[in-house]
Amino acid sequence: MNVDQHNCTAVRLAYGSIALFLTALHNIFIIYYVDLFITVYNIDQTSFWIGETVFLIWNSLNDPLFGWISDRNSLSSSGSTRCGSGINEGTSPSIVLKRVRTLRIYGPLFAISFMLLWIRWTWPGLQFLLCLCLYDGFLTILDLNFNALLADLAVSVNARSYLNSYSSVFSGLGTTTVFLSYTVWNRSNLIKFQIFCGILAMVSAFGFFISATILSREYKKMNKFLLHTVESPDSRNTGESINIGQTGNQSVGLRLFLSQVLVNKNFLSFSVMNLLQVFHCHFNSNFFPLFLHYLLGDYVSSITASILLGISFVTPHFSNVYCLALCRRYGVYNIVQSLFYLKLIAGLIMLTFGSQWPRLLCLFIVSNRIFTEGICKLLNLAISDLIDEDFVLFNRKQPISALMFAVTAFIAKPGQTIAPLMGSWMIEGVTGKSLFKTDLGGINISNKKEVQNLNFRQGCFNVLVGVSIGCAIAQIITWSFYGLRDKKLKDVKEARRKIELGEKQSNAYSVTDSTVNGIGQQMYGYDIKNV
Repeated sequence: MNVDQHNCTAVRLAYGSIALFLTALHNIFIIYYVDLFITVYNIDQTSFWIGETVFLIWNSLNDPLFGWISDRNSLSSSGSTRCGSGINEGTSPSIVLKRVRTLRIYGPLFAISFMLLWIRWTWPGLQFLLCLCLYDGFLTILDLNFNALLADLAVSVNARSYLNSYSSVFSGLGTTTVFLSYTVWNRSNLIKFQIFCGILAMVSAFGFFISATILSREYKKMNKFLLHTVESPDSRNTGESINIGQTGNQSVGLRLFLSQVLVNKNFLSFSVMNLLQVFHCHFNSNFFPLFLHYLLGDYVSSITASILLGISFVTPHFSNVYCLALCRRYGVYNIVQSLFYLKLIAGLIMLTFGSQWPRLLCLFIVSNRIFTEGICKLLNLAISDLIDEDFVLFNRKQPISALMFAVTAFIAKPGQTIAPLMGSWMIEGVTGKSLFKTDLGGINISNKKEVQNLNFRQGCFNVLVGVSIGCAIAQIITWSFYGLRDKKLKDVKEARRKIELGEKQSNAYSVTDSTVNGIGQQMYGYDIKNV
């Protein structure tokens, strides 16, 4: 049996299609929802901030909540044999099919929650609160299960990078909805935009259902024998389990799971680096229009600026395909570390030349955002490797893919809030000019005459370049502590492969003892088998 279940074009296309519909809907949401409620629905400021506060809390808590619900039954440590009779107990077909079934059910519901935003059906404050929480709840469920499939469908770096390539290409195609939306968006008359969103929601709902159905069907075909064996009539009638070692399972609670994860040097290194990356990504997204306008406003037209914004939005998806090819050849760690060094070098070059070179500054602003977004899209591969390590080190009954993605998201999400707050504080501290949020949700300057002030322009430049250099240095340092690479990563992959190929206990543990347990002793100072 082939462990990397992605080796089917239909599976790749179905997996990528799900990414397309997710991106198509979510891009419209993040661009227009604030503008819609403030300028069209005329929500009052108090209701707006109450809704945003509740949304912030819900957005932070629902990742670990849904991750725990999804993977709580997989946290058990097998006291004896994980596999029996040559049956795959690494990522069992039932786990994969459960995730795909979740996508098939909640995908259309996500599309419906998207459509509820654009039709006024109750008091704006109440609609704002309900729509945000409903939309983000469905989005989190889809994101966790979709990302978890990357770790569940494939094991090797090559397999995962190929699967991720399809996701990147289809996500890039999904961003075309942004350009189409500009042609129908009109604050004074929403009819055309509502029709556009309605059609998009209907197409996406059917797309989620069909893509998940195809993915489920093709996966079943590739695992026909395995599914037949696991769910054999004799096994169902007698109530006997194929897993010989099931009686030896040891329950692992959430507290113990967190204590295991939070002492993992690799997980901590990744989490700090990821928090910095999320901060830098949202800093660039939040202040991209401001830097583009006030640093390059005298040199580029509004049309050129909109094109640059579109390029920075679309390019990361397609450039990620090339980066994934490099990951297959050189490894995820080396490519990510190289991108950090490139980000640092670009910042130092820009700092050397200064703000008086508009073409170079334009290239830096756009490439800086592309770099940060591109790195973010590679990090799912690193999380998948951490899932493999956790599965082997702690002798899990199943890989806890969704829960691991949830925990990393929970740690990284404060970066989304820190970015605009710290960015505004730094710009005000460096330039001496306060920023405030206008009715359109954009950042503006309190005195238009001060916009032309050279000191303000130079201050914005210093913040832009300083944040880039500072994040790059901090990430290079923290990422250097990440040890899941090269030989250690190969040992973990080999251990999981042998487990999933259904080797007997003696063979599986011989790999664990000789390789992975050695890693565990280096990391934790105790024998992994005794956890």
